[in-house]
Amino acid sequence: MYNKISQLRPLRLDTVAAIVGLLLALVLLPLRLLASQIYLNTVPFVLGTACALYLLALYQQDTSTALPRLPRPVAMTLPSVVLAGLGALVVLTVLQGARTPVYFAVASVLATLVVVQILFTSEEAFNRRLLLLQVVLFALVFRFTALYATPGYIGIDVWTHMEFIEAIYAEESLSAISHDKHYASPFYHLLVVASSLLLDVPLRLALYLSVGILMPLSVLLIYATTNLLVSERWAVLATALFALTSHVTMWGLHLIPTSLGLVFFLAILYALIRVMRIEYTMRDFSLLILLSVAVILTHQVSTFITLVLLLAAFVAQVVFVIGPFGLTRLDTSVFRAKKPVNLIGLVVFNFGLTIFVWSLTPYREQSFLATVLSFFTQTLEESAGFLNIASGSTGDETTEASAEAAPTLLEQAVPYIDALGFLFLLGATFAGCLYVVHRRRAEQSVFTLLLAAAIMLVFVLVLPMFGIRNFIPTRWFAFLYAPMAILGAIGLRTLVRGLSPGVVVTVLVLFALIYPGAMLFAVESNAENPVFSDQHEQLAYTDAELAAVSSIGELTGGPDGQEIRPDQQLHTDHPYQTVISRTGAYPSTTTATVPDDGVADHEYVVHRTTQSTDATYFNDADGEGRIEQVSQDRLCQPHHATVYTNGEVTMCTPSPTT
Repeated sequence: MYNKISQLRPLRLDTVAAIVGLLLALVLLPLRLLASQIYLNTVPFVLGTACALYLLALYQQDTSTALPRLPRPVAMTLPSVVLAGLGALVVLTVLQGARTPVYFAVASVLATLVVVQILFTSEEAFNRRLLLLQVVLFALVFRFTALYATPGYIGIDVWTHMEFIEAIYAEESLSAISHDKHYASPFYHLLVVASSLLLDVPLRLALYLSVGILMPLSVLLIYATTNLLVSERWAVLATALFALTSHVTMWGLHLIPTSLGLVFFLAILYALIRVMRIEYTMRDFSLLILLSVAVILTHQVSTFITLVLLLAAFVAQVVFVIGPFGLTRLDTSVFRAKKPVNLIGLVVFNFGLTIFVWSLTPYREQSFLATVLSFFTQTLEESAGFLNIASGSTGDETTEASAEAAPTLLEQAVPYIDALGFLFLLGATFAGCLYVVHRRRAEQSVFTLLLAAAIMLVFVLVLPMFGIRNFIPTRWFAFLYAPMAILGAIGLRTLVRGLSPGVVVTVLVLFALIYPGAMLFAVESNAENPVFSDQHEQLAYTDAELAAVSSIGELTGGPDGQEIRPDQQLHTDHPYQTVISRTGAYPSTTTATVPDDGVADHEYVVHRTTQSTDATYFNDADGEGRIEQVSQDRLCQPHHATVYTNGEVTMCTPSPTT
């Protein structure tokens, strides 16, 4: 049952925003006919569904809020089931030697059980400490089983950073990396070196015991931030939503400065919302300044994203000082009325220090600031344009590579599986944004979250559609998930309070059943051993593959890149070429060019068995990278001699007789 039309208030801001959202979703639908891009195909439907559910929650007359709750014996038993299941994940990893599809299936069930407890446990049985313990333990087990089962490191950039760390450790000075941009942002490297010295452990273990442990523990900052805005149940839900996200998991596996930058970003977000919600002191602002300096000295991309967050907070301040939102209209039963916090000094300090540090940071024979501005200007002049979509994610590359060869149903489905968790959270975020734009609920803290999420979505989704990827949008997702998780929890809370029990149960059950598994099966969560190994490259290597890298370095003498002639460049697949070059085994290594149904024409090549069975990248005749399964005889030609092989990896060079 609904109110009469005359009783509706269509000019209320959240109502207008929901209606505009519906219209915008309809306008965006035709874009999917102009370009094939997963977010063009899906975001309009997500936006439309979220707006429709919000309008339904606003005007549905059924005010019954009685929801089904788990029986008390079940609620008391599930934590034990989850903890036992986490033990089973450890045993599975040890027995199977890797995180397999069975592992991810079990993990998805356990994650769903955690979300079900949060959503459906009665108030009497709800225990936030026990639930937070399950969330943190799940995050620890899910990440550290991957680190345990993987020889070497997971990812690409980590190999370069560990080379820097080893150089700093050996020379006991930052001058070891004075040639690199990280010379001006060395906090990550110094942290790992210090951990190794203090704990008296190898550098690899020091990385895991420092940054590796910080990553899963940092999700508690989401709880602390959200609990400043809503009750404990929804704060715990936001924590679980964030901890399960694929990109956050990825930076818990691929431990680089981005990982530590994310930790500082979460701390800044908490401190920022805190000063907006409590009677702050100079100590609170001092903490913000200290954290700002820490992130600037850790990672450039994280610094830029933090600047976006601070800019969003400043814009929120302006809106509430001179904008349309009056403090007299604030609903104190939702958010406590409080004068907007003046952030101009903090913003100016961050921008000033960032520009100063970047101006002194060496990068490609210029300063980091000059080089980045030069790249951005070049992009605007040469490649920017509407719907000039630049491929970025692995899923997009797979789709494009398979377009000419009639993609199978699985090939078409995998990109949507990778994005499904993000789309579910995006829908909840839209609902949360509509809730907080109500004049009686608008407040600087929640508007900061809304504006930060909106601006980040522009960098992540909109700019790449114009061919602008200079800001490395794939690095933004984990940071974006922080305001999205908080707003998403607020959005689900809104729907629970407004929709009829039947609709609420449907929404929550679908969310609990699909969201955890979708995030865990997404490629970012299993980069070391992809679930869809024929669609996604493996960003980790076996003992034999790592032994081959070391042996190639010994065999060739580990020459300096300037000593290698162009015809002596080593060619293999991507990403294997990155570990050979970044470890210094053979600096001049690149991706091999293998024409479709043809053979490579290179003098020095490396083949590994993974190239013939799983997804690896090679360049085609036009120089474009695509997934291709390549047998050894397509790389090593009859005129080649085999100079090294260990059963999994073979290196071929010109035969002396030729």
